Amino acid sequence: MIRALPLAIVSAVALLLVSATTATHADSCGTADEARAMLNRAVAAVKDDKAKALAMFNRGDKGFEDRDLYVLCANASDGKITASPSSNGKNLRDSPPGRKVMQTATEGKVDEVTYRWPRPGTITPLKKHTFYTKVGDQICGVGYWE
Repeated sequence: MIRALPLAIVSAVALLLVSATTATHADSCGTADEARAMLNRAVAAVKDDKAKALAMFNRGDKGFEDRDLYVLCANASDGKITASPSSNGKNLRDSPPGRKVMQTATEGKVDEVTYRWPRPGTITPLKKHTFYTKVGDQICGVGYWE
């Protein structure tokens, strides 16, 4: 019985550490529902005032940057990124998922593309899902990681 006590204590501590790590990770990552909700708010903002919306997205104002969720927009005509925390001036056509988005984005319809991409501040590509749609002359999307 005495030998079982330390093992029980070690097991309990290990469980607490795993639970705390999992909760911290979950708290720092956006979900599919949160990504879709942010995209819906972004679409409404672009329809209301495109210039103001793109500026807000670039600054992460009004909740348009939350943990690892952010809005990315690009010109529908040429793919030039117009709103992003780190990719402004780059082009959607420079990556296979971006080319797919350029070909399939449709006004009034939200699609999803899945690919591997690093989280902000990291270099290891992970599985990411991005919801996207066309809004006027912009294609906007918000993605989340598994």
